[in-house]
Amino acid sequence: MTMTPRLRKFALTAHVTSSVGWFGAVAGFLALALTGLAGHDAHRVQAAYLAMESISWLVIVPLSLASLVTGLAQALGTPWGLFRHYWVVIKLLMTVLATAVLLLHLQPISWMSAVDASTILSSEEVRAVRLQLVIDASAAVFVLLVATALSIYKPRGQTRYGPRRQDPHLVSPAHGPS
Repeated sequence: MTMTPRLRKFALTAHVTSSVGWFGAVAGFLALALTGLAGHDAHRVQAAYLAMESISWLVIVPLSLASLVTGLAQALGTPWGLFRHYWVVIKLLMTVLATAVLLLHLQPISWMSAVDASTILSSEEVRAVRLQLVIDASAAVFVLLVATALSIYKPRGQTRYGPRRQDPHLVSPAHGPS
């Protein structure tokens, strides 16, 4: 189903807004994670982890899900298609994986926000979680940058499904007539 031009623009606006918002929220999360890792004031570090939990649940999770849903709408309602081009497939897989990893890493974030402020600076176990949150946020920023680059540059290359979907009468060398 192809979208009308007005609906396509609305869907694109929603997708770009949610994707850029997701990136910005993760960048803010990374700044807080770095503050938590490098901080020496227990109350400031505790505040960073409390803010990280709120940002995760109230901003990052909804924006990641919105980005996924609006991206699917864009793929299904435009000529790009969902499985026609490698860059769309790769971006979809990256978004699904990033969202899944995010949902899996919400528990350590909530745990860190609940840890006593005095424990945050002294416990070795807590330090490992603090470092892991910085690494995870850094990886998320990288993944979101790659997804953005794929959206902008749109590398050439269609999947085997792409040419058949565009013209069902084409002959695929590997599969014979469609």
